[in-house]
Amino acid sequence: MRKKRISIFLVLGLTLLIFGCRADSSQQLNQQSVKSHIPVNSKAKPVIVILIDSLMNKPLQDAIQEGRAPAMQYLIKKGQYFPQVVSSFPTMSVTIDSTLLTGTYADQHHVPGLVWYSDQRKRMIFYGNGVKEAFKIDQIQVFMDAIYQLNQVHLNKKTKTIHEELTDKGKASASINAIVYRGRTEHVLKVPRFIANSSRVPEQLRITGPQWFSYATFAQLDPKNSLNTPPWKKFGMNDAFSAQDTAFLINQKKLPSVTIAYFPENDNSVHRKGPTQLEGIEKADQALQAVLNAYGSWEQAVRNAIWIVMGDSGQSAVYDDRQAATVDIKPLLNHYHIAQLNQSVRKEDQIVISANERMAYVYAINDNVKLSDVVKHLQKEDKLDIIAMKDENNNIRITKGKEGASFSYRPGGNFTDEYGQSWTLSGETNLVDITINNNRIKYEIYPDVLARLYGAMNSHEGKYVVVTVKPGYELVGESSPTHIGGGAHGSLHEKDSLVPLIISGTNTRPQTLRIVDIKDWILQLANE
Repeated sequence: MRKKRISIFLVLGLTLLIFGCRADSSQQLNQQSVKSHIPVNSKAKPVIVILIDSLMNKPLQDAIQEGRAPAMQYLIKKGQYFPQVVSSFPTMSVTIDSTLLTGTYADQHHVPGLVWYSDQRKRMIFYGNGVKEAFKIDQIQVFMDAIYQLNQVHLNKKTKTIHEELTDKGKASASINAIVYRGRTEHVLKVPRFIANSSRVPEQLRITGPQWFSYATFAQLDPKNSLNTPPWKKFGMNDAFSAQDTAFLINQKKLPSVTIAYFPENDNSVHRKGPTQLEGIEKADQALQAVLNAYGSWEQAVRNAIWIVMGDSGQSAVYDDRQAATVDIKPLLNHYHIAQLNQSVRKEDQIVISANERMAYVYAINDNVKLSDVVKHLQKEDKLDIIAMKDENNNIRITKGKEGASFSYRPGGNFTDEYGQSWTLSGETNLVDITINNNRIKYEIYPDVLARLYGAMNSHEGKYVVVTVKPGYELVGESSPTHIGGGAHGSLHEKDSLVPLIISGTNTRPQTLRIVDIKDWILQLANE
């Protein structure tokens, strides 16, 4: 019974994305008296980034129209609004957050998705994806992947994060409830007893984050924020917690050069009720109001700080009929030996499938399996959208369904896109919905598709195919979560890929309207 209870606790913590541990009491001080060794730049206005999970333009506009998002409406009125900013790919939070923090796509930051297979380690990597999956896999390993490996090992050390670059320039920063947070300040995390009782998990883990670090019930800036950390409030992984710790820094006049605060709850609302729901946006706006109020008035807030409020990914509505909405690619590959979730990869296994909602990696882990053959089998499913692989010359080759046509490309060449990236193209450009005029590439329903797909195709070692599904559908793996009648993301389609951006307190904007270019702009703001 005791082992079962431990398992339930682990599942709960991991599937709610509580990827942190209780901070050691020597580190979790009453931070009203903590002195930062990094001086605050008194000239540049502090930058406050509010990342609202799955925030989309249309529902935001509807919420404003109904008077349910007054704070975001105020910031738009006092600043700039861009409704269509391009996310990363796969459009899953860990990959997007890694892109935001490093200013690179997955080929450089090396975080391929929420679920992926490591050819080097010969095992699946899970950062926490669903209750059914969690019961089938090594939960201790998931715990370590999520809270330690993601930031300290998997995130490429050669790509500096915002926090690392600011520290190198003598500036402080803060991360509040963000899943990706690597920095240069060491924090000692005390592992909860029900996990530390395992011989595989130490009682303490040393991680590196920014100077000011906050993570749900496990690391708080405001000592009074424990009111937002009970189990029914997701142990602190909620908007109110994030708002209170952000407001605490403002009230204590300890706001660093850059603060990144994550508001997670809208994502769950969209997953359950679909992209048109407004409750999550209303709740996020109420939390934002609490942060703005810390300045005494909203006018003072805009005058004294630079505000960046943005989404991370969109979501596509999923059909409400399970049989129609879900796409299981295992039957298409059933003549191969497919690795099972509850077993270590065996010698006879030939295929591994890692489903990330509306995209998946399909790995050929046996030398006798040709990717081109895997692609042919996948083409039998009409609900699949993009099917991509690398050929023998490292070109990315794309096909779709039963069409038979193909398109291939590689970086460098005579064709230039709107972001200044050059490419060599061959084949049917309509497969990726791009138009070409005088060697200029224009993207349509797959924004920045060439660079984003290239990033995923080169994000980690191994031989694999990338697949996505058309809007309305969701890929299912063995026991992976589904969102029937709700919303899901992961794909290259604009429904998953375009997010709004609100800027107030500065007349500047990123070089391009892509999340990958926001890091450099934030660093410029912090250095003014």
